[in-house]
Amino acid sequence: MVVIRLARGGNKHRPYYSVVVADSRARRDGRFIEKVGFYNPVAAANVEAVRIDTTRVDYWSSVGAQVSPAVQKLIKNLAA
Repeated sequence: MVVIRLARGGNKHRPYYSVVVADSRARRDGRFIEKVGFYNPVAAANVEAVRIDTTRVDYWSSVGAQVSPAVQKLIKNLAA
């Protein structure tokens, strides 16, 4: 199964997440099919914290990819 989920990067106490399309059997930070965005929870006020290519997320969802709850929250917050 293909999932759209967060892959962690960054340093200790400074997380940075990539929104990726990956096989569900792959490790969290391992191999992925496509990077469709990013999320920086510790971004400064004047820096972009979230960017997600919703057209690619819609495409992958249409071909059967499951969106993780965390990514669903990010997409919902972008729309609001």
